[in-house]
Amino acid sequence: MIVTTTDSAPGREVSDSLGVVAGEAILGVNIFRDLFAGITDILGGRSQGYQKALREARDHAMRDMEEEAARLGAHAVIGVDIDYEAMDTQKGAMLLVSCNGTAVILR
Repeated sequence: MIVTTTDSAPGREVSDSLGVVAGEAILGVNIFRDLFAGITDILGGRSQGYQKALREARDHAMRDMEEEAARLGAHAVIGVDIDYEAMDTQKGAMLLVSCNGTAVILR
């Protein structure tokens, strides 16, 4: 499956649009990861725990989007947009990653 943020697939022509496809992933943020991220924020540097959690959430959301496109018979998903959001809930922090794009048939 070709997945691209551009409005076309390089070297291919879109013959039909099958509609918007999306994938979402919500991950809870571990209290220990929060603690170490806070220390990193104070001392400076990168928070490896949050980076890993964001990467995992993005991978899940992308996979879900691709699976939806495949069920429609698409060859590619173009115009992909990835959004990240931190949410605070009564049970703690959550990370939301959503991906959406247009499922297409290519020539």
